[in-house]
Amino acid sequence: MSNSLVPLESIISRILVIRNQRVILDKDLAFLYGVETRVLKQAVKRNMKRFPPDFMFILNNKEINSMVSQNVIPSKSYFGGAKPYVFTEQGVAMLSSVLNSDRAVEINILIMRAFVKLREIISTHKKVEEKLRNIENKLQEHEEQIVQIIQVINELVAPPPPEKKKIGFVKE
Repeated sequence: MSNSLVPLESIISRILVIRNQRVILDKDLAFLYGVETRVLKQAVKRNMKRFPPDFMFILNNKEINSMVSQNVIPSKSYFGGAKPYVFTEQGVAMLSSVLNSDRAVEINILIMRAFVKLREIISTHKKVEEKLRNIENKLQEHEEQIVQIIQVINELVAPPPPEKKKIGFVKE
């Protein structure tokens, strides 16, 4: 299988954040591996010891409803009536040993690269965000200083108040 058959961007687009973890749905993994979702789940069930909760977990109804409402999936029927498994990066790595096919190995390599690329993108965004925050803070400081300078300039440029002429006689 060549990289052109499954572009990295296609894999990255399938990575979701659920329970504050980057995961991929069993259905998406099955598609990438070229197997049926039930076959993937059966392989996992036969090897449950290899998939602790930080490698794989099952979505609850609230999470499924949230995915439907956010248009991540079209409807609950997308999962075919079964609650989906989701796999973290470590879980995906473990899948290659469970599925044990050449395609699984190649796809796993691509998925690992996708996770790395996603981390790089997020890291870059955080750095850019931090730089923008610093620039914004500096601009705010400068803005306050500029306002003070304008006030001083206005005071210097403004004509002095006219002298009031005294009314009446002056005794000499």
